[in-house]
Amino acid sequence: MALPKEGDIIQIHSYKHNGCIHRVWEETTVLKGSQNCIIGGNDRTTVTEADGRTWITREPAICYFHARHWFNVIGMIRGDGIYYYCNISSPFVWDNEALKYIDYDLDIKVFPDMTYTLLDEDEYERHKKSMKYPQVIDRILKNNVNKLIYWIRGRKGPFSPEFIDQWYERYLTYL
Repeated sequence: MALPKEGDIIQIHSYKHNGCIHRVWEETTVLKGSQNCIIGGNDRTTVTEADGRTWITREPAICYFHARHWFNVIGMIRGDGIYYYCNISSPFVWDNEALKYIDYDLDIKVFPDMTYTLLDEDEYERHKKSMKYPQVIDRILKNNVNKLIYWIRGRKGPFSPEFIDQWYERYLTYL
């Protein structure tokens, strides 16, 4: 199966564990596409929620998806710094239609000073029961929360000081 190439415009589809669509990002420009990692950029893209409501993102963002890690990272470029929104999720898959992943509710918001907050623990517990997350998935997700916090504290991967700036510069070449 062919992966998206640099410069391709793709959609991103987020699902819930029960297979229902959660959210769709209309247009993201692929900046890097490999078996293990897809990095994309977008700005003011339309997002459609499961209930049909739409909204438009407010700022440029660099998106980091990995085929082996159970999280993805969105670096949002704002006037006062870079904010990160991290979704605890399944690794991505690419099926020639869209980049797809399962959103597992838990999120980490990271501020420009690299402080962070774990979000939506109540939603996670609710969905864990209602969608019957297997114990092995629960364990994987909790381990990946810890791995993500380790990356944030160590400024690894998408949290390294130059990561967002470098990929944003590349994104600008496609506009």
